[in-house]
Amino acid sequence: MPGCIFRKAAVTGFSGMALLIFGISAQASSLVVNGSFETTTNGPGQLGDNTNATGWTTSGYNFLFAYGTGDNGGSNGSGGNLQLWGPNDGSDNGLPAGSPDGGNYVGADGAYEVGAITQTINGLTIGELYTVGFYWAGAQQSGFNGATTEQWDVSLGSQEQSTTVVDNASHGFTGWEFQSFTYTATSSSEVLSFLAVGTPTGVPPFVLLDGVSMAETSPEPGTWILMFGGLMAGLGFLRLKKRLMR
Repeated sequence: MPGCIFRKAAVTGFSGMALLIFGISAQASSLVVNGSFETTTNGPGQLGDNTNATGWTTSGYNFLFAYGTGDNGGSNGSGGNLQLWGPNDGSDNGLPAGSPDGGNYVGADGAYEVGAITQTINGLTIGELYTVGFYWAGAQQSGFNGATTEQWDVSLGSQEQSTTVVDNASHGFTGWEFQSFTYTATSSSEVLSFLAVGTPTGVPPFVLLDGVSMAETSPEPGTWILMFGGLMAGLGFLRLKKRLMR
């Protein structure tokens, strides 16, 4: 009999934990469409010119590079083919084949025909906190010389936050890093915007982007209920175990 009760409590506790894990997993789903830029209309190329990334719009000098092509094959646009300095075109700067997210990635000029990359995010709850995460790096257009700086200005609606400014040596690459910002929703639909910022003009500073995600920062009320239920079941399990051990 005690063993039966013990098993029943264990099942209850584990069921509560399973529901908790499910709730948190569902909560973590990204609200961003095509955050890895894998779905396109015409493969790599200049965004808004000869290709587009599904879910995103842009009016700037922004390019989509396929995995391994940043310094080897490049990306075509209105001004012809564009490559980044890297090991395959004469600079041992450590530029890898892709970002930590893998696949396609964006390269945006921060000093020439600058224009934001945007997506309208729907289904937001007014007053709730949302975290935007992404991978980014600084690079330079191949064929040009001189030190540059790069950063992203990231906005949700009227709220703007910026990454640090990275200093990049001539023919350089800064390395990929992960960044996250938290915003408060002021409308059920808000525009998520990435604007490349770089210096100087004429020495093309390129800011790279990949793996964009956005999710609610704090659990919804239903998730809190699951967390509480799972906690209570766990505590009951521990109390019963102690009694049986006596």
